[in-house]
Amino acid sequence: MISHDFIPRGVCTRMIHVELDDAGKTIENVSFYGGCPGNLAAIPKLVKGRPVDEIVGILAGNDCAGRGTSCADQLTIALRQAQALANA
Repeated sequence: MISHDFIPRGVCTRMIHVELDDAGKTIENVSFYGGCPGNLAAIPKLVKGRPVDEIVGILAGNDCAGRGTSCADQLTIALRQAQALANA
């Protein structure tokens, strides 16, 4: 399993923890620390077991209140970084 801690920028959450399968293709687990508890509790339930590429395609570029990013958008960056670790 690939495990990665990501410090997001421009959002309320302070850290995103991502776990991918050994191949870096499937999301095993996601945890958000800080931020909007309801939304950030729902996202991990929705993405668990899904392909990284599918989730990145859906969530990349999602905006929160005109910030130019969101916790969901920052998750896509964390997922890509974790994927890069799997392919290193």
